[in-house]
Amino acid sequence: MVDIEEQRRLTRALLNRFGRGFAEECGVRVTSNPASLLHLLCLSVLLARTGDYHRAASTARAMRDQGWENATRLARSDQRERTRVLRDHDWPRAEELARVLGQLADTVVEQYHGDLRRLRNKAGHDPTRERQELVRIPGVDDHVVDLFFRDVQVVWNEVAPFADQRAIAAAHRLGLGESTTDLAIRAGSPESERLAWLVGALNRVDLDDRYDEVRSAARVGMPA
Repeated sequence: MVDIEEQRRLTRALLNRFGRGFAEECGVRVTSNPASLLHLLCLSVLLARTGDYHRAASTARAMRDQGWENATRLARSDQRERTRVLRDHDWPRAEELARVLGQLADTVVEQYHGDLRRLRNKAGHDPTRERQELVRIPGVDDHVVDLFFRDVQVVWNEVAPFADQRAIAAAHRLGLGESTTDLAIRAGSPESERLAWLVGALNRVDLDDRYDEVRSAARVGMPA
């Protein structure tokens, strides 16, 4: 049984080791501008297709480095070039994924003028309606939306508190709780950046199987 003080130490260890949320640690800034939101959505699509988040993150960065940093530029990119970038990062079915990313960008441009903030406004800042709008975009399903919501809650505060199933499972394994509400308590607020950071940290701990490292770090902070 993990007591409250140990939960606090574990939370501190998670945040100290895994920084500012999942996307930011992957090199994707989370801000409320069209380019950042599009980049985050593309990262979420990539993450949903692989258990290797390092590959997903490096691919998202490579897409940005190609100059495809917003929906308009990604929509105008060449299918063959998108396929090449994906093959360079060893993606299976690279051609099909390249097509999906192009269709995603086309839809964001056509439906929202390249700006996912328009999707948010159309949905009335209602997370249920935002999800309904997002899953209409090619390549986006409920799993992708979960990954997107995990990080975007920092700037779309109506989404908060949000934790995906991997984070909740990791929290249970560490004794930090059984629900999003429990994690919000650990973070200190249901609408704080710390919650998004904590959820991202739990995902990384689980993906890299670094539970023992976190427990050891928490023990270092125990009183003598």
